[in-house]
Amino acid sequence: MKIKWTKEALFNIQEIEDYISQDNPTAAIKFTDKLISLVEALVLFPKKGRVVPELSFDKIRELIYKNYRIVYLVKKNSIEVLTIFEGHKLLDKEFIVKSKSN
Repeated sequence: MKIKWTKEALFNIQEIEDYISQDNPTAAIKFTDKLISLVEALVLFPKKGRVVPELSFDKIRELIYKNYRIVYLVKKNSIEVLTIFEGHKLLDKEFIVKSKSN
């Protein structure tokens, strides 16, 4: 199983690292490395994350780490990381619909 990252997810992870690095560059790298390792572990257990409550669609799942949500789409031969964002926010359903149609 292959992992694919959307431009949005890559942009978001970079923004998270940039934000944390303002206070602690070492912690920023460790934090984003942890997010990436959580995603990489999905190769063995793609359905490890819960179904995204806003969508209730079995193939779109999420992992929660600290105060971030990692939203991904389980496909036949791949996992596509759709977005990563702060957990207090709701998922933008329009974005997900657009991602699924590409």
